[in-house]
Amino acid sequence: MATTNGPTPVATSPTENLEALGAAIRRLRQERRLSLRHLSGLSGLSIGFLSLVERGRSSPALTSLHAIAKALGTDVPSFFTKQDPAPESAPQPHVARAGDDDKLAIASSNRAYRLLSERAPALVLEPMLVTIQPGGSMEEPYSHDGEEFAYVLSGSLRYVVDATEYRLDPGDSIHFQSTVPHGIQNDGDEPVTAVWVVTPRLF
Repeated sequence: MATTNGPTPVATSPTENLEALGAAIRRLRQERRLSLRHLSGLSGLSIGFLSLVERGRSSPALTSLHAIAKALGTDVPSFFTKQDPAPESAPQPHVARAGDDDKLAIASSNRAYRLLSERAPALVLEPMLVTIQPGGSMEEPYSHDGEEFAYVLSGSLRYVVDATEYRLDPGDSIHFQSTVPHGIQNDGDEPVTAVWVVTPRLF
């Protein structure tokens, strides 16, 4: 049976990712004729923070990215480069290698997201490897369309879904409709590593 390694990914640095993300947000804001002050009022985020994001100097958390998207009347995928439309035939499988490093620009000081599959219009699942450092307060619960699944590989994760708390240890998983408010926290003393799968694709 023939084998293939799939397309070779284009290497980009975290700085390039942040600059591209910021430029996309600035372009959409300007297209909607919004000032930073107006966007600040709509999103609940400070002018200074939004300015840093647009200049590629600050990495927004996923919740902040959702707030910006909502304020701009769009969704998170609009901030990321679109691939060419899917061909009429079935898309080729995407193989992610252990050495790949497709980290997203939304990684915050205590959380990092690594895409486990390339973005393509024909694919509906968003698989990610998420690393959450110890400490920090519970994130503000938020909701979005679709479903969410998490499987903990290491560490202990506090998950709150619709005001009910769940403790996930290695080997534990959770699957729910993400239209209900949910949030996570690593309140332990070691990093948490988990596989996340969400629908629809966020990025």
